[in-house]
Amino acid sequence: MLERLFQLQAHGTTVRKEVLAGFTTFLTMAYIIVVNPSILSATGMDFGAVFVATCLAATIGTLIMGFWANYPIALAPGMGLNAFFSFTVVGSMGYSWQVALGAVFISGFIFFLLSIFRIREWIINSIPMSLRFGISAGIGFFLALIALKNAGIVIDNPATLVGLGDVKAAESLLFFGGFVLICALSFRQITGAVMIGIIAVTLVAMALGMVEYEGFFSAPPSLAPTFMQLDLAGALNVGMISVIFAFLFVDLFDTSGTLIGAAQRGGLLDKDGKLPRLGRALMSDSVATMSGAALGTSTTTSYIESTAGITAGGRTGLTAVVVAALFMACLLLSPIASIIPAYATAPALLYVAVLMASGLKLIDWDDVTEAAPAVVTALMMPLTFSIANGIALGFITYAILKALSGRWSDLNVSVVIIAIVFILKFIFLDVA
Repeated sequence: MLERLFQLQAHGTTVRKEVLAGFTTFLTMAYIIVVNPSILSATGMDFGAVFVATCLAATIGTLIMGFWANYPIALAPGMGLNAFFSFTVVGSMGYSWQVALGAVFISGFIFFLLSIFRIREWIINSIPMSLRFGISAGIGFFLALIALKNAGIVIDNPATLVGLGDVKAAESLLFFGGFVLICALSFRQITGAVMIGIIAVTLVAMALGMVEYEGFFSAPPSLAPTFMQLDLAGALNVGMISVIFAFLFVDLFDTSGTLIGAAQRGGLLDKDGKLPRLGRALMSDSVATMSGAALGTSTTTSYIESTAGITAGGRTGLTAVVVAALFMACLLLSPIASIIPAYATAPALLYVAVLMASGLKLIDWDDVTEAAPAVVTALMMPLTFSIANGIALGFITYAILKALSGRWSDLNVSVVIIAIVFILKFIFLDVA
């Protein structure tokens, strides 16, 4: 049955390799079951319900990817967009989390339509590489600011806007220790480095009496507080256009980049260098996003950590099915997730930020018309506390700078249209 479903022999793999790869991928991304509820609960969402929604969204998305697209790619609520959901859309812009869930669902539906009508390639190919690198780095900086804020390292200061917190506090020291531990373990290629760091900080905090042990296993919390609570009507407000676009845009490039990168690592591309069943893979991602929004979590996307499992030998959807089964089993671990403090998950955010900022090295720094828009994009995300604003200002800068520099050949219709739409948004709508 497994051979018929996943074509193991044709992909040069075995059940044993696929199971091992599934465990490897899961260990590298399991931190999301703790980090995602911690971030989304800042909006007032029920922690336990978001924990369940996170596990179920990851399970559903990964199963679809495994069975339908037959790829060893795992999905879960994405880092960066969950922070944008909580701290910008709800926190800064003042929308309810129900409306934010509606925006996530709509972005997933649009993604689904783009995949069906094969418009995705045109969109992906028309966006300048420098802006893509700037967006990735900007999301990383956004996560870094949130991590440092949660750990008490960066605080507000009326005189200088931001300032240094109490670095001698126990929470700050545990945060720093967790971060360097994760980095060191990652350098040594220890599987599950991020999760080990989170658990280590929590155990030390527990030994110091800073958190209380509340058990290991229990029945899953109720999903009712978030299930089908999305507000689609509220998300159709004209002011939400840039938010929906940000959710869609980041998910589109995250997913496409992850799929291509993982496929290259595993030798899954065809002789023309293209990814077979790309449409199925992208539709799996979009369906997972819509399902996750209905359950009560932010955008669900493909995880680059899947390359860890591919490196371990995973080549088919059986790897993804194993990951999905492990996420489902995590539903019984809610007591552990609920006791992990913010300063224990903050090191994971900062570590992810380091990885996402690495794309800056690929920017052509000798061409200011490429470098400047990328820098504007990357800086404006943390400084305005908004991924959407960073994307908008990056596109506007790129289009105007290229035009004034006489580099018309670098512009295309989609970039110009997007830039004009964002300019009109800033003129006629609230810029928050």
